[in-house]
Amino acid sequence: KMLGRVLCILLLVGALQSLAEASQGHISVILLGATGDLAKKYLWQGLFQLYMDQVSSGHSFTFHGAALTALEPGQRLMFDVLKKLSCPPDEAPNRCAVLKDQFLKLSQYHQLSTAENYTALNREIEALLHQEGLKEAGRIFYFSVPPFAYTEIARHINSSCRPPPGAWLRVVLEKPFGHDLESAQQLAAELTGFFREEEMYRVDHYLGKQAVAHILPFRDQNRQFLDPIWNRHHVERVEIVLKETVDAKGRTSFYEQYGVIRDVLQNHLTEALMFLIMELPGNVSRAEEVLQHKLQSFQSLWGLEKNSAVLGQYQAYAGQVQEELQQAPDYISTTPTFAGVLIHSDSLRWEGVPFLLTSGKALDERVGYARVLFKNRAYCTQSETLRDAGHSQCKAKQIIFYFGHGALNTPAVLVSRNLFRPVMPKDSWKEAVAQSDLHIFGQPLSDYYVYSPVKERDAYSVLISNIYHGRKDFFITTENLLASWGFWTPLLDSISHQPLRLYPGGVENQHLLDFEMVSGGLAFTLAEPAELLNPTRQTPSDYKAIQSKYRQSPLVSAWSEDLISQLASDMEEAAVRSVARSGQFHLALSGGSSPVILFQRLARHHYAFPWKHTHIWLVDERCVPLTDSESNFFSLHSHLLQSVRVPYFNIHPMPVHLNRRLCVEEDRGTELYAKDITALVANASFDLVLLGVGTDGHTASLFPCSENGLEGAPTVVLTESPVKPHQRMSLSLPLINKARQVFVLVLGKGKHDITTLLSRVGHEPKKWPISGVSPGSGQLVWYVDYEALLG
Repeated sequence: KMLGRVLCILLLVGALQSLAEASQGHISVILLGATGDLAKKYLWQGLFQLYMDQVSSGHSFTFHGAALTALEPGQRLMFDVLKKLSCPPDEAPNRCAVLKDQFLKLSQYHQLSTAENYTALNREIEALLHQEGLKEAGRIFYFSVPPFAYTEIARHINSSCRPPPGAWLRVVLEKPFGHDLESAQQLAAELTGFFREEEMYRVDHYLGKQAVAHILPFRDQNRQFLDPIWNRHHVERVEIVLKETVDAKGRTSFYEQYGVIRDVLQNHLTEALMFLIMELPGNVSRAEEVLQHKLQSFQSLWGLEKNSAVLGQYQAYAGQVQEELQQAPDYISTTPTFAGVLIHSDSLRWEGVPFLLTSGKALDERVGYARVLFKNRAYCTQSETLRDAGHSQCKAKQIIFYFGHGALNTPAVLVSRNLFRPVMPKDSWKEAVAQSDLHIFGQPLSDYYVYSPVKERDAYSVLISNIYHGRKDFFITTENLLASWGFWTPLLDSISHQPLRLYPGGVENQHLLDFEMVSGGLAFTLAEPAELLNPTRQTPSDYKAIQSKYRQSPLVSAWSEDLISQLASDMEEAAVRSVARSGQFHLALSGGSSPVILFQRLARHHYAFPWKHTHIWLVDERCVPLTDSESNFFSLHSHLLQSVRVPYFNIHPMPVHLNRRLCVEEDRGTELYAKDITALVANASFDLVLLGVGTDGHTASLFPCSENGLEGAPTVVLTESPVKPHQRMSLSLPLINKARQVFVLVLGKGKHDITTLLSRVGHEPKKWPISGVSPGSGQLVWYVDYEALLG
């Protein structure tokens, strides 16, 4: 009946083809959470814009609003919103009135709470199509509901509300998609039980903002100008910023769970970063290529450490949390409302370029932008007052993708006039007239080529249009989502109890939140320490490293990050002493997961390390090709060697791959390595050997009850591991014990039991090989973090 009523209007006004003649079929749009805030503010307007844009496309539409609210009150709430829908300013009033009337008549409210409700909705859609003789093209389900409801809704759709074969299904999901890697993996696993990857459209509304959406097309259309300069040799730094003047009042229940990093940096700003740093695919319109290049960019990012971020919280936040969440007066929140994070990439294009991501609430202005600042090597002899200011090579050179608000109050792309005049699509971007009184980053607007959209579009309208067109590159795939959480989760874990800098909010913040790059990380510019949120409670950074004894040898213990910092410093000190004594430093390194953060620390913070005089050896190696991700050398190369300048001939990987075979005795790889050690290392005594400990007490690749390597000659041996890959090559225990120094690194709760056990046993290397480590004329030092030591 509903479609029948609409047909009369359609034929009279000529706004649409007859639905029966629509060759491309019918699309049903189901908005779940149709009476919620997001739907009221953006989604219904976006759906109306889709209808206006596609009314003559050959598709017919019906719009189904759904919520848990009962039919009559829900219908009333929904239509109160629909009556307030508006057309763009350039839409003719008469056409606007007709389209709005049609849209309201094509919209219907449903209460969806049970499996039966979904079955009834499916029957109703099928009946409408049958009645009008229409073929179904597809269904869009927009989940504007909390993520905890996703699984149940997905189950109902999958079991009783899927379109028939030949029609597509598109399920639109709103963030948050988890709050860390584990929860994101769990939610993704649940959803993939009901939907295929190509059916899911995860929304990050920043990808719908016109300036963000134009980053890739801009790079593609201006390749001739950007190819020579879009790299580490020319880019000084990249800033991606979202500042808000509003605070979290009224949203503290959400904000306490997520904070500014999860709310903004992990998604919005990270996506903009990917568009800036990813390698350009051959065709930026091919979603598969774009998504693959984004994933490759994630893999190039350095892991984040605690000192990669500066954090703050506006002073009124704690009181708002106490009031809204009924917390006790002494409740202390450690949720950051401001964050600045320094990111680096090890790609050849971007190595050494700092990427600064910043966001916060209760700041001085509302603005968002991505700014690429280029190095300026020019010196201008002529007085500034006598120069052609607009094209002066001494002025800052930058490209700015202006997301909106701020001084311009519109999306824009700005390019310094002393760089190049960009190519911009004239049908969608227009050159703006410079306003003489406006300044952007200290420069008058006349110093830039400025472009703004011909037709400004709301982000959700852009994204809903992309859902209709099936443009997956504007959405977050499961791989993309997990890669992002995999990158951010370690930082979130490390800062969970970090003291925050309190700030008053607004213009009163002054310089309190200014920060700078220091020693590979970030620090607030003002020297005074941030006030501890709870001065009576000790936080990890308040503890000092414990130094005592463990198994009659020196013990250094601290929280893992401080422990790694101390170990790296001690290794540098040992290297400097050795080079001063003999002109070289022979360092043997173990594989496994524990040394990875040590390698990263050495690469990023120890620029005085005498790498030029250092020889790198392997303590052990898995019998796999050195290019295999399970290879110890591959890990060492990825996290350390490619970032420091060790002479090529000073790097000594174990020869596990000879004659196209792996660890075959006849190839004599162990003998070759032992001969190299004898030839290059005085008395075959390494200056420093770094070891780890397995949960079974093994060290290097020397395992309990190993037939080789626990005694006998100081040499190199082949061993068998109880876990894959089974074959290993390892320094023998007698060879390790010839070292001048041996450092043993033990990290994590998983090592607590073996750490406790080893503290009670004696010299029993056949049971616990690590217990046999005892340098004959050298020093043994244990580096054990609190979690391994205390549980």
